[in-house]
Amino acid sequence: MAGSQASTTEASEAGASKPAKATSATSSGSRARRDGMLPPVPGSLPDVRLATAAGRGVPRVVLAGSTAQQTSTGSAGEQPAWYGPEAAALPADWLAELRPRGKAGELHRMPLAGGGPNWLLGVGAGTPEDWRSAAAALIRGVDADAERERDAGRRVARVLAIALPAELDTAALTAFVHGLRLGGYRYLVSGDRKDQPTREIRLVASEPSAQWQGALAEAIAQSSATALARDLANSPSNVKNPDWMARLASKVAEGTPGLRAEIRDEHWLTEHRFGGMLAVGGGSASPPRLIELSWRPRGARGHLVLVGKGITFDTGGISVKPADGMHLMRTDMAGGAAVVAALRAIAELRLPVRVTGLVPCAENLISGGAYRPGDVVRQYGGTTTEITNTDAEGRLVLADALAYAVRRHKPDALIDVATLTGAMKVSLGLRTGGLFSNTDELAEELTRAGASVGESWWRMPLLADSAEAVRGELGDVRQCPPGPGGITAALFLREFTDGLPWAHLDIAGPARAEKTYADVVAGATGFAARTLIEFVSRRSDGRR
Repeated sequence: MAGSQASTTEASEAGASKPAKATSATSSGSRARRDGMLPPVPGSLPDVRLATAAGRGVPRVVLAGSTAQQTSTGSAGEQPAWYGPEAAALPADWLAELRPRGKAGELHRMPLAGGGPNWLLGVGAGTPEDWRSAAAALIRGVDADAERERDAGRRVARVLAIALPAELDTAALTAFVHGLRLGGYRYLVSGDRKDQPTREIRLVASEPSAQWQGALAEAIAQSSATALARDLANSPSNVKNPDWMARLASKVAEGTPGLRAEIRDEHWLTEHRFGGMLAVGGGSASPPRLIELSWRPRGARGHLVLVGKGITFDTGGISVKPADGMHLMRTDMAGGAAVVAALRAIAELRLPVRVTGLVPCAENLISGGAYRPGDVVRQYGGTTTEITNTDAEGRLVLADALAYAVRRHKPDALIDVATLTGAMKVSLGLRTGGLFSNTDELAEELTRAGASVGESWWRMPLLADSAEAVRGELGDVRQCPPGPGGITAALFLREFTDGLPWAHLDIAGPARAEKTYADVVAGATGFAARTLIEFVSRRSDGRR
């Protein structure tokens, strides 16, 4: 059952709070017009399913691996290893001229004579990353070809069939599905909304195993979550304010059986003293919202809380950012997007673990109501924080949510995810997330979960020498202590976890991509959503 709309203030354990202000018909109409600018969220992805036959007239793909092996004529040499029964239909003269090597992502359109296959795809050495990259190259190539055909006024095929090798393992299958569904992802605010040409991909196998069926279901949920997180983070901030995020989260919950959404407005936040969120959001005409998503299956095994930073736009506040790159701050809620998307997938997969998702949403803008360096803010739970830099706002809203998670939910483990510090981009680049944790077990679980779904994490230290720098002079703690930026930010957050098993995932680097690679396209990447889903899945079946 989904929770209330964003304009409704939920009753707390202490009693009902003040009613929210009424929304006028004029503002409702304006909001609808703004919302109508955007592509549908969640957007659509190609449907991938297992099939025992390609179907008549469906374009087909032959797979080739880059493996030295003996050819069919008996001569040895560096030749592709062919996968699938349709390899025999490849035209010999065409192959002799092309000399394919089967490198991952190598793609060639095939001649149609004799009704043969339409595409030749290299899958490299057959590692999961090779399969992921190959699938992404395939869908991008097929869609680009289809769009050229469509623009020329010719009929476009909407279905594609791929015969898979029987020995394909589930890790490779998962990666292949991720690439097929995400490699052609696109987000464009335009009056000309062309849909993705390829709507269905049939993975052909004579006898699909139960393991394949299970892996496919998880891969579909994971890729859908990644795409949803991308949709949310890519949405422009003239539409995407805290209220929009809250309404989208409610919409997601309404469409997902068993997932519940509760939206806390500024009146509830004021009554319950969420000082960090209120300070950060004080400079904006769009007040903050706390999104709380709940998945509570019967017989649940433990309780996990996931917290995602939801800064819908970040100017830096009074400590204003440079103009260069500020337009990218529409993705500063990528951590919150990952949490919303992960909760939907966890509920869709019916994982037997209780999971709560918290997304503190605010805009960090500049006005007469903006908070200042030198202010002292009282966080939820009473801890006071001395403000030293208003551009370090993410940790303030996360601190409120972490303290609330500890007091309200008392979970078995607590994980926060955020585009938090530029220091992590310097340390780890743009494709690896920083992982901090107060327990080795939790850090190892998350690292393994990420590796199995194609997301790379590197554990960073919680340096004891830097811990004292978090202590404040005017308040209990200092928001932006001196020292290594990513580490001191994590140490600040640790102050609000009450010693519970906790991990902090800093995705400032991999949350956005400047160019296309593997199943990632330029823009928001949806990074961390798959890791969170896989982490919960492993907890549910004991694969820690």
